[in-house]
Amino acid sequence: MKYVFFFIAFSFFSLQLTAQKKDTTITVGSGAILKADTIIQSKKDTVKAHSPRKATIRSALIPGWGQAYNKKYWKVPIVYAALGTAAGFFIYNNKEYIAARDAYRNMEDKNPANDYLIPAKFSQVDPEAVRQYRIAIRQYVDYSVLAFIVLWGLNVVDATVDGHLKAFEVSEDLSMHINPTYNPISKQANVGLVFNFGRNRSSATR
Repeated sequence: MKYVFFFIAFSFFSLQLTAQKKDTTITVGSGAILKADTIIQSKKDTVKAHSPRKATIRSALIPGWGQAYNKKYWKVPIVYAALGTAAGFFIYNNKEYIAARDAYRNMEDKNPANDYLIPAKFSQVDPEAVRQYRIAIRQYVDYSVLAFIVLWGLNVVDATVDGHLKAFEVSEDLSMHINPTYNPISKQANVGLVFNFGRNRSSATR
């Protein structure tokens, strides 16, 4: 299951990689107040053109398709590496389960003529040990299937989140104001951050 956490870590790491264009203006007023506006630039038609719903559907149908639609191409090999690893574990564990199951059956049928069908790695092992191994490997098969389903779901969630963030990062309604101030009486400098939501961005004056 460590590959599940590996994929989650990369999904959250990608949230920190959203590119933003910055437009910074500095105005000096009374009291030596500086103001820097950092706003996200883009066009409204870009928001309309990109659909998080399309990213979700595409990623649900074909893993990695949603990431490609979001132009996060570097995530596609990660998606397939995670799913391929889970599929590889499933194939290996299922093969081991079938071998242990058949070996145990041939051990317990009391027919020496079938002993040649028992794989060499099981031929010198106690039948009860083979049975316990079969039970354990069966659980690993189930875990492999569960990991594959979870990773597929995370692939869809990642495409959906990236799709919404792509629309979010081109919004023109967000701004961050950095307001450093200096108090001549106390001779102390202060720095404040102000986040505005909405089109109305009023400038700070004194």
